Amino acid sequence: MLLPALLLYLAVPATASDDAVLESIDYASQPERAQLTLHLSKPVQFTSGRLANPDRIYIDLAHSAAAAAPALPSVPAEDAIIRQIRIGLQGTDTLRVVIDLKSPASFSIVQANAPPRLLLILRPAHPPSLTKLEGPAVPSGAAQIPLPSPPPLHPQIPSGPILAEMGNPAPPAGPPPTPALAPPSPSIRPAPSLPPSRTLTIPRVSRPPRIEEFLHGVPPQPGARIDDFRQREPGDGVPASEPTTAWLSYDERNLYVVFVCKEEPAKLRANMAKREDISNDDQVAVYFDTFRDRRHAYLFAVNPLGIQSDAIFTEGQSDPDYSFDTLWYSEGRLTPDGYVVSMSIPFKSVRFANENQQTWSVALRRTIPRNNENSYWPYITNRTTGMLQQMAEMNGLSEISPGRNIQLIPYGTFTSERSLNSNQPPLVTQNDARVGMDAKAVLGNALTLDVTLNPDFSQVESDDPQVTINQRYEVYFPEKRPFFVENASYFQTPIDLFFSRRIADPEFGAKLTGKIGHWDLGVLASDDRAPGEGAPTDNPLSGARAADGVFSLRRELGDQSTIGVLATTQDFGSNSNRVFSVDTRLRLAPTWFFTGQAVHSFDHQAGSSPTQGSAYFADLARNGRHFTYEGSYSDYSPDFNARLGYIKRVDLRKTEHYATYLWRPESSSILDFGPFAGAAVDWDHHGVLQDWYANAGFSMDFKGPSGFRASRYETFERYLNVPFRYDKNDLYFYTGRLRWLYIYGTIDQGSGVNYDPAGTLLPFLGKTIDASFGVTLRPKPRLKLDELYYYDRFQSFSGPVVYTNHLWRTKLNYQFTKALSLRAIIDYYGVLPNVDLIQQGRLKQVTGDILLTWLLNPGTALYIGYNNQHQNLALDPDAPGTLRPYGPPNYLTNSQIFIKLSYLLRF
Repeated sequence: MLLPALLLYLAVPATASDDAVLESIDYASQPERAQLTLHLSKPVQFTSGRLANPDRIYIDLAHSAAAAAPALPSVPAEDAIIRQIRIGLQGTDTLRVVIDLKSPASFSIVQANAPPRLLLILRPAHPPSLTKLEGPAVPSGAAQIPLPSPPPLHPQIPSGPILAEMGNPAPPAGPPPTPALAPPSPSIRPAPSLPPSRTLTIPRVSRPPRIEEFLHGVPPQPGARIDDFRQREPGDGVPASEPTTAWLSYDERNLYVVFVCKEEPAKLRANMAKREDISNDDQVAVYFDTFRDRRHAYLFAVNPLGIQSDAIFTEGQSDPDYSFDTLWYSEGRLTPDGYVVSMSIPFKSVRFANENQQTWSVALRRTIPRNNENSYWPYITNRTTGMLQQMAEMNGLSEISPGRNIQLIPYGTFTSERSLNSNQPPLVTQNDARVGMDAKAVLGNALTLDVTLNPDFSQVESDDPQVTINQRYEVYFPEKRPFFVENASYFQTPIDLFFSRRIADPEFGAKLTGKIGHWDLGVLASDDRAPGEGAPTDNPLSGARAADGVFSLRRELGDQSTIGVLATTQDFGSNSNRVFSVDTRLRLAPTWFFTGQAVHSFDHQAGSSPTQGSAYFADLARNGRHFTYEGSYSDYSPDFNARLGYIKRVDLRKTEHYATYLWRPESSSILDFGPFAGAAVDWDHHGVLQDWYANAGFSMDFKGPSGFRASRYETFERYLNVPFRYDKNDLYFYTGRLRWLYIYGTIDQGSGVNYDPAGTLLPFLGKTIDASFGVTLRPKPRLKLDELYYYDRFQSFSGPVVYTNHLWRTKLNYQFTKALSLRAIIDYYGVLPNVDLIQQGRLKQVTGDILLTWLLNPGTALYIGYNNQHQNLALDPDAPGTLRPYGPPNYLTNSQIFIKLSYLLRF
């Protein structure tokens, strides 16, 4: 890094006697930010901004030059934000400092005059997108409402901690997330008696069942019949409101499930949609716990037209993992009095014990959205925490070993991109082609070995837009890469010690996951080219690779209790990081669980002394039909460092609590109503109070589904050692009473902190209004239109507006067939800042995105896409050949066309 900087310096003419001099630049890094200090000979006027392709931030120092030998810092290769620092002249007397970024970052600049210096603070961030994120993190159980959206496919079954990990206690953004298809309904009464049998014997058939055979009666060999479906919500043990019958059977290759469901056609919700986009439709589902460990189950769901959705359900986690995708087959037919669907699930697509005679656990579900109804066989109640222990025993499976089970997915991509080089036209064209392969081998039916070679980590789907202006912490984006997504639950612990996005650019990876007896095993190893690519060319580590690894082992302890260990390791040259953990989940009573974890880290970075630190977590939770409570305590020492994890803050001791009580009227249009409350407080290890919050609210849900949440919170937050006290009122609503229309929205009004003040200003409080509104419209079963709008406004108490932020997304999808779809997206992102009050440039941006998808199955697909981006830029009359922010967003800054093809081979 020093050599290029020296060459740039030699190109800078000698400074005039009255110019300011940049004497040196200091670098410092903390877990949540990086800081550069520019030491100057005297105060200067400066401007700053952001450039793209590649991402970088610049600071222009007017009437300035560099010292004879400016001291530039050496940025460690493992720094997550900064790639390198450069200096050079802009014009005759403006010195430009350029910070090349490894990933998008937000920044703020503070000017100090005694002695003269500029402080540049950078925090990890991501490009503008549309999911609303409040400033400080809050516990989900304390009622943070993420961006309102249609209810998820899988009904929520309380089974684990409610409180999410929180970087610092702060005001919640709203009440508890809306349960899928709204919560249960009857009032308190004794649980109904269980169905007479919770055991199923599945017959072997000589040929697969055909859906046509069930359209006009029952065929000669239908399979094992199930028709005693009981409601979990809104009733508790009440028979399903509509007749539902299922048949299960199998042969040596597949397991078959057929549902015959009665329903008035005018009330049925069935859309020709993309795979896994059936959350608002009528649907049926089957769960299989193939090892009967009461911890993991496969989930296969289908809507009336045969559109699929699959997931892994893990007890103790709030939602199923819908990133799981496997190969199976389904059909659906509408009938004059309802619908019939069939599923064919290859034994090669699931994992199970290597035994001749199999005993699994099974549950079946029917969802009727117009009634907010979820009915199960066997009867499953939320009077008992957890679902898997309530599933039925399924016998009769024998001689079903899939034999050789090898899967290969070769792929190829081609991209042609035109983009701006710095801020100077014209657009530069760059073409890129890439091939690679993902391979999978199943060992003994129970262990899965995954290998990836030159993996493709590009995204064909556009990220949901997110508000990133005025954010304090790194925004969490979930993993989407298939190699890391499948069986990710094997590496998950209460403290997030393995966040796979930390492995940025692997060329090779291997993973072994599965079950041996009562033990769950997970091993992952990968290289990472990103640290070496980010190192300066004169650094010995330039071009080197990091080696990353994770090991997990977990043992069942009785009924729904476990104990496990996890270790992570990262090596890059002489830099190393080791983390060791032990955690447990104990079932104390039918509705009470305890979760605990202890972690120790060892970290050594070149040029610094080794450090080690500890972290602890304890959580007690009760999940019931009416009363829910959770209390937790966490402790992170100042030197705790899990470089492969996602840890927002260290040097923290925190406790937080949440409780709610819901009344559930019987035979009423009101499903539930009741109050909720939450509170949290934390200190650093010197005993200094850092944050606290307290909130209370009220919620009500109706059939339809419809509902609202209203809450009030008070909070204290210490930022940059400055205390702030503020409050907020929240309202959230949703309604989906019409099968072709879903409407939702939020409005938060109160006060908040300006984390990125301009110039010499310190962070300050102001008035805030954050609102969002969304509509999902389905005028035809094949056509879906989503409209989403966000409005954020921050105003100082003295009157001036600090910034206004607008985000608008229009998304249109047309489904020609199950496999073929066309999707178009238009995004608008606008930031209108008061540059005297916030360190934020004015930006107007319009992005267009068109994607044609042919998805035969999760491994065989063809994508053809085009996207472009326009910004508010125009040619600068004062600097010919360059651009400046000006006018509407009509200047093309980027365009791309891409083709991706993959094909699934199974042996």
